[in-house]
Order: sequence, then structure tokens, then C-alpha cells
Amino acid sequence: MSFVTSTPAAVAADAVAHFSGRLSYEADVSDVHADLAAGEPGIVVVDSRGDESWRQGRIRGAVHLPTGQIAERAASIIPRDVTVVTYCWGPGCNGATRAALEFARLGYPVKEMIGGFEYWAREGFPVETDDGVERRPADPLTAPVGGIACDC
Repeated sequence: MSFVTSTPAAVAADAVAHFSGRLSYEADVSDVHADLAAGEPGIVVVDSRGDESWRQGRIRGAVHLPTGQIAERAASIIPRDVTVVTYCWGPGCNGATRAALEFARLGYPVKEMIGGFEYWAREGFPVETDDGVERRPADPLTAPVGGIACDC
């Protein structure tokens, strides 16, 4: 008995709805990096972590807005005509999900950056700290070591 096929795959129409739906809610770190590098004006990246985490390292150009402050402060610092991309620590943390929910409740178009700050750093993208910008080597389990694009 196959573990994979013991539950049949969804019919094509349901699979299309499911996977296109996921892309409506999520963006990966490579796509966010590409948009930021290109100067895409249609997104604002929001770091929803606390102050200590922000100081430890962040995505250059991100707005620091901890989840508990979104309802109170978002309207004064985040334009309404952009897609908000939230991130927190990583896949083991649902902070970006909670932040995305807060933005959705406020009526913002929003996506969660899957992988969070962890995968941003592990893929070798620039990390900003109060001391400057650094790049860590790409982790071969998350990105090709010869470049930053997986061509997926």
C-alpha cells in the first residue's frame, strides 16, 4: 500500500484552486528578494518581530512593526495601495501569520513570506544590523551554493 497514493490526489480543478490560492497568500524569500532588488514599488515588507530580534538582523528596507502594534500604527506608516509582505523568524514561528491576519483585518492586501527571516539569511540574502549589512554563505540545503536563484 502506497503512503502517497493511499489518499488519492485531488482532481485537477481542485488542485488548481488550492495551489493558486496558496500563491495568493504566500510569497517565498527568493521572490521577495527579487522584487526588492528590482525596486518594485508595489510591496512593503514588514518585520513583525520585537525590538531585540530586529536589532539582531533584518531585511534591508523592511518596516519594523511588531504584531502588537499593527492595529494602532499601520495606517500611519503603511500605504493602502501596496501589498504588505509580513515576516517573522521562520517556518517554526507563526508570527508572520498573526501579523498578516492583523493587516487583513485592517483591509490591506497581504501575503506571508514563507521561510521568514531564517530562510532569507540561509539563502545568502543581505542581512542588515545596526552595524551594517552582511551576507552569510548560502546553505546548500536551502539554496544553490553557486548562486541565489533556484530556477523554480
